[in-house]
Amino acid sequence: MSKYEQITDYLVRFLDNEVRKTGIKKVVIGLSGGIDSAVVAVLAHKTFRDNLLCVMMPSQYSSQSSLNDALALCKDFKMNVITASIEPMLRAYEALNPNMDNLRKGNFSSRMRMSTIFDISARENALVLGTSNKSELMLGYGTLYGDLSSALNPIGDLYKSEVYELAEHLNITKNIIDKAPSADLWDGQSDEDDLGYTYAQLDEALKLYVEDRISKEEIVKMGVDKDMLEMIVSRIFRNQFKRKMPVIAKLTSRTINHDFNYPRDITL
Repeated sequence: MSKYEQITDYLVRFLDNEVRKTGIKKVVIGLSGGIDSAVVAVLAHKTFRDNLLCVMMPSQYSSQSSLNDALALCKDFKMNVITASIEPMLRAYEALNPNMDNLRKGNFSSRMRMSTIFDISARENALVLGTSNKSELMLGYGTLYGDLSSALNPIGDLYKSEVYELAEHLNITKNIIDKAPSADLWDGQSDEDDLGYTYAQLDEALKLYVEDRISKEEIVKMGVDKDMLEMIVSRIFRNQFKRKMPVIAKLTSRTINHDFNYPRDITL
């Protein structure tokens, strides 16, 4: 069995086990036309079939090609899909705040999408699946209570470069695999332009620092760009708060997330 056959098998079992523990049978996912949501959707479809609902949530900044790619993916894999546009909400808020910069627009858009999909999950009695990969999570490249929010995330321990390889294994369309990564949060937005480096460059350094635990000095000696590495390490530590539940000040003998921790696997 190949590496990505094993990963696919494991992630399908992960999704099945974790959702069944809740007593819920359905899942929903925000489908953007990008590679991360495409991979999670296909994994979820392998697991839940018709109990998966894909939700497209375009705004005025969404590219038509991304929407077409999302619809084509659903057609290829016979996945249920609906559209719930966030454009009216975003336009109304922008009208009230005409001086919003791109960062604010992007964060608000991301949170509107997550509010929408969590409302749909309540309507459908379904769990929301996350689509953030490890590269994004380590760098803090995501919106707190926006695209970082989910009930469970099957690809959060896969670097972006590994997500591409998994997509190839899953036979996801080349249009999705080959496009430049973008969340379509504002006109012309590009993930790699925002970060200043390609995911291939970032992942090489991230794996050395995070997985192999090699010192910064040794990584630079290996030929990795020093400025990029400093940016990566700074972002990892600066954005740790995005990877944790809110920190609770301890006042009693049993405080949530300190010493009141029960695994969800244990039942009454």
